[in-house]
Amino acid sequence: MRLAFPHMAQRKDLLYQVVRQGEDVVEQLLVPQPYRKLVLDLAHGHVLGGHLGVEKTKERICRRFFWPGLHADIKNYCESCPECQQSAPVPHFRSPLVPLPIIEVPFERVGMDLVGPVVKSARGHQYILVIMDYATRYPEAIPLRNTSAKTIAKELVQVFSRVGIPKEILTDQGTLFMSKVTKELCRLFKISHLRTSVYHPQTDGLVERFNKTLKNMLKKVVDRDGRNWDFLLPYLMFAIREVPQASTGYSPFELVYGRHPRGLLDIAKETWEGQTTPFKTVIEHVSMMQDRIAAVMPLVREHMEQAQEAQRRVYNRGAKMRSFNPGDKVLVLVPTAESKFLAKWQGPYEIVEKKSEVNYKVLQPGRRKTEQIYQINLLKLWKDREALLSTPATSNPMARPTPEVPIADTLSVAQRNEVKEFLRGNTDFFSEIPGLTTVVHHDIVVEPGVLINVKPYRIPEARREAVSAEIGKMLALGIIEESHSDWSSPIVLVPKPDGSIRFCNDFRKLNAVSRFDAYPMPRVDELIDQLGTARYITTLDLTKGYWQIPLTNRAREKTAFSTPDGSFQYTRMPFGLHGAPASFQRLMDRLLKAHRRYAAAYLDDVVIHSPDWQTHLV
Repeated sequence: MRLAFPHMAQRKDLLYQVVRQGEDVVEQLLVPQPYRKLVLDLAHGHVLGGHLGVEKTKERICRRFFWPGLHADIKNYCESCPECQQSAPVPHFRSPLVPLPIIEVPFERVGMDLVGPVVKSARGHQYILVIMDYATRYPEAIPLRNTSAKTIAKELVQVFSRVGIPKEILTDQGTLFMSKVTKELCRLFKISHLRTSVYHPQTDGLVERFNKTLKNMLKKVVDRDGRNWDFLLPYLMFAIREVPQASTGYSPFELVYGRHPRGLLDIAKETWEGQTTPFKTVIEHVSMMQDRIAAVMPLVREHMEQAQEAQRRVYNRGAKMRSFNPGDKVLVLVPTAESKFLAKWQGPYEIVEKKSEVNYKVLQPGRRKTEQIYQINLLKLWKDREALLSTPATSNPMARPTPEVPIADTLSVAQRNEVKEFLRGNTDFFSEIPGLTTVVHHDIVVEPGVLINVKPYRIPEARREAVSAEIGKMLALGIIEESHSDWSSPIVLVPKPDGSIRFCNDFRKLNAVSRFDAYPMPRVDELIDQLGTARYITTLDLTKGYWQIPLTNRAREKTAFSTPDGSFQYTRMPFGLHGAPASFQRLMDRLLKAHRRYAAAYLDDVVIHSPDWQTHLV
């Protein structure tokens, strides 16, 4: 009989929880209360644990052990770790994230960087050469006494002797990586040397993120034994290589060697179990490694694609598409001569060439390097005041600027440009001032002899100025007019999240005596069905849609309200009337009647949907 997962099993008087983790069936040894702190300390606090975060520690423990409340215990233990708490770790332009190509062959592309200077060890080491494989995320951290190009080249050859010669090496534009020795090494081994744009280390974000992790781990161990941090590096590397990476779903060790590494937790588990590792022949071992690596690589690619998409989606929330043309004047954000940690805008300089969607070649006379490639986040457009003042106005002085409209980052650059061009040609349709239709009028029908007059609610003194300002705006727009009506409904001030107020009316008494409008409202599920085959969707949000519908003369007096500045009544349909949604939907249905095949409306939101891009844009 096959048992469902998870289930319990007994082996030699020991109790296990048997679970499935990915493709593997894992037996988790149940740990009694007295031994749990020891497991937690080995997995997190020990030097081989590396003080990694909650999720990494969970991955490490759940591979071997289990007990009730395990996840909560791990979280509490990591968050209460003294070393982690004592060493726990700014706004700029941000263009949308451009994902790097996914590398599938181990050690085909490696990233390289230098960390330091750090505290000099007893053996004279004060730098760390960091090398990271892009396919498996397998890191190397090599302590160095100096940063000469010859030293770097020597260590690279040592690494190549273990993992093979890569096809590409990605570095920043540091002096030692641009030296003749490094260039000669790359030439001899036929290695393509890729370089990040200046002052933009995010291009090699994989290595930069690892550097941050390594520095945080070193901080926690240096406090205990600062002069021997270089001895501790191999232990920290083991801790990092042992746990799965978020982007691949597997540990770097497993992707390189095809098996899980035997660590301290395994030794503890084997000690309690009294078992030894089963014997395998060399041929069986090699065959098993090849099978496991072949099986996991498609899953690794899928994990990396999902991780890239998640990173792109989160990063692009605050991103904005920008571009420059050759000849544009720009300012460049670069470190000052006094300190590389202090940066300021310098220029203006001229764009001479667009190298890619996010990199530009800039002409900068007077600097040591007259032409340099910069990432777009380090550039901003220079506005020439004299040119603006001296240029005669040749276009329509009443022309409106191109509206700021959110455009989905899933569109291609060409499609985005087409949308922007379309917006520039239709600026008249965008306005913060509501229009006025003649297609529909809103009426309020009550039984003869009915009159509603509700005493106004008290307005706090601190809010009266805001009420007066809102009344002034609505009078200027023609939304309200002075009133001599016997009807009256109180006003209500509703606070907005930004601290301002929303001016509303309490029409509940009026609604109770008004005739109900039975015009059918659209069903949301039917609207979703309409969009089922659409590949492109645009939504239009009308400017104060209700205020674009006029009231009938007899309805106006029924919307009267009193304020400290006097009595007023609406000339346009206000919010809060129970017949307002029906009147607005009636208007939208009439306007879109000839366009139902590709457009629909739900109150003041209009949805335009199309199966292909050209149809959608037309």
